[in-house]
Amino acid sequence: MTIRHKATAGTMQSSDAMITVEPSDSLEILIESTVRKQFEPLIREQVEATLARLGVTTGRIHISDRGALDYALSARVETAIQRAHQE
Repeated sequence: MTIRHKATAGTMQSSDAMITVEPSDSLEILIESTVRKQFEPLIREQVEATLARLGVTTGRIHISDRGALDYALSARVETAIQRAHQE
């Protein structure tokens, strides 16, 4: 799946995440989180697994996390990617 334009998914509420994706020539994942010190590697792993499953190899992915669980992160990333892929 290709990121064709900028798109977002999610909210900034507690236990959720706001995901913003936009086109880029390389894959860049930026993580901003209230629990970054403890969980950044796990957040990155979850996002990378979701991107791999969707076949996304390039794009700028910005995660503003407020303590979202892994399934919420995956759902938000997938929704943002689907929105960015649409014409």
